[in-house]
Amino acid sequence: MKRALWLCGISTLILLSCSKSGGSNVVPPPTKTYTPPVVSSTFAKGADISWVTQMESSGVKFYDKTGAQQDLFALMKSLGMNSIRLRAWVNPSDGWCNTADLVAKAIRAKNAGMKIIIDFHYSDIWADPGHQTKPAAWVGLTFPNLVTTMHDYTVSVMNTLKTNGITPDWVQVGNETDDGMLWEDGRASTNMANFAALVEAGYQAVKSVSSTTKVIVHVSNGFNNSLFRYMFDGLKTNGAQWDIIGMSLYPSTTNYTTLDAQCLANMNDMVSRYGTPVMVVEVGMSASDPTNSRAFLTDIITKVNSVSGGNGLGVFYWEPEAYNWQSYGLGAFDSTGKPTIALDAFGN
Repeated sequence: MKRALWLCGISTLILLSCSKSGGSNVVPPPTKTYTPPVVSSTFAKGADISWVTQMESSGVKFYDKTGAQQDLFALMKSLGMNSIRLRAWVNPSDGWCNTADLVAKAIRAKNAGMKIIIDFHYSDIWADPGHQTKPAAWVGLTFPNLVTTMHDYTVSVMNTLKTNGITPDWVQVGNETDDGMLWEDGRASTNMANFAALVEAGYQAVKSVSSTTKVIVHVSNGFNNSLFRYMFDGLKTNGAQWDIIGMSLYPSTTNYTTLDAQCLANMNDMVSRYGTPVMVVEVGMSASDPTNSRAFLTDIITKVNSVSGGNGLGVFYWEPEAYNWQSYGLGAFDSTGKPTIALDAFGN
């Protein structure tokens, strides 16, 4: 018995010795390499980086993954993006995102070889599901004059872009118009016909300057099919036109697989119901969890690209470059100004 135990001990020592000296044949598992989703050649992979000029004026700089400082537009392109989204405010108090600032950024986007979405908020400040405030200069207008003023403003911005060599690929008439825009006149829940008239005025204004530019109507919560049916049934019934249905999607790290699946079902329903393509014009997720953010982006890009008939046109990240900036936590850069692995999902 003792001899057997002694032999067992010697064998164990030999095995341990081989393991420590590298004599073992155990091979460590290979490191997994991330592969971005494969999409169609025309698929828009982009970002809304409208904060860029304001950030630059405050001394904020942007860096590639190696730590080399880089122009943000060039950096976005190097990450695999081919499109840029820019918001337009009518007369903001601080000047950012007014027409002059919009044009300056659009020129930079064009020079970087990017396609462009212009996102008209039709406000002096943020327009979203909870805020659709008229520009101060438009308050008090009768509704017919409001429609005309909105139309003429849209034409003016489009012509200013055109004078500077910019023909937008897409234009949004309104931002996250879940309950219409230019409240109270254009609030959809109280007067869908008024909202439709405003959308149509924007549509006609865009087309009068550039017949090739596609017009987007944008609603948030892309997973909410009943909201989208309500909005677009109402617009269609009241004679409004659009070329593309735009969506936002901001899931959490724990529910994105569910919301992505619901969004895909909604996109396919929109294509079938209205015969127009769809585009996810805003996405975001917590910058503190880039691994899950990359998984979310990989999934939603794949799903949008899979929409029936090739009618899923693209995905745009909202302000990924925002780091240490206005307490925004859904960007995709780290605290040192470098893109996180989340944006690998936009790679080639």
